[in-house]
Amino acid sequence: MGVSERKEREKNARRKMIMDCARELILSYGVDGVSMSEIAKRTELSKATLYLYFPSKDDLFNEICEETANLFIKHATPRLEDGLTGIHALKQYWLAYLEVFGHSDDMRILFNLRRFLLPSVPLRLGEGDMPSSAVRYTYMLFSLLKEMIEQGISDGSFDTTTDSDVVSRIIISLFFYIVENASKFPGDEKILFNVTEEMRDVFQIILRGIAKEGMDRSVFNLP
Repeated sequence: MGVSERKEREKNARRKMIMDCARELILSYGVDGVSMSEIAKRTELSKATLYLYFPSKDDLFNEICEETANLFIKHATPRLEDGLTGIHALKQYWLAYLEVFGHSDDMRILFNLRRFLLPSVPLRLGEGDMPSSAVRYTYMLFSLLKEMIEQGISDGSFDTTTDSDVVSRIIISLFFYIVENASKFPGDEKILFNVTEEMRDVFQIILRGIAKEGMDRSVFNLP
């Protein structure tokens, strides 16, 4: 291995260490309770070195968000085969969520960080707008959901008057609320509060609410 390759490898390893440390601190103290000074202390780096990797706390937090969202997108996209009905695609989306985040805190971290960085989330872009590169994977979480709801309208699963943009934002907004509410519980109670079950129940209720008249509501049951 050449000198340049070794240096790049060391740089990437240090970058990962910083991000992992930030995640642990967020889980322990919440987003607002984490400072670059504390991250530098925990990683045994000088603040000057830390800022070489991440110019600001927002930059660090945003990269954690995008890494987490990208992980989910990479896992979910292959499951969304062509020809799936809207409801079956939504079920695959939910199953992908369970597989990637059902037993981890990554999605909770993502929602809390996004709320901190972009208080107006979920993202809402004007017609023809494109998300900035800084939030492209997070936006893809929203746009995938919207596309599946539109597919459900097209294939007759959902009422034709359904506004896919509004419904998608409501779902994600409620997910944010559930995560934010769970984060306020004290230690033992937080463990007992099942975020995944809460999200599933909200998701099911909304899908049943936009179902086309005459549809069997049990079709919208999620695992």
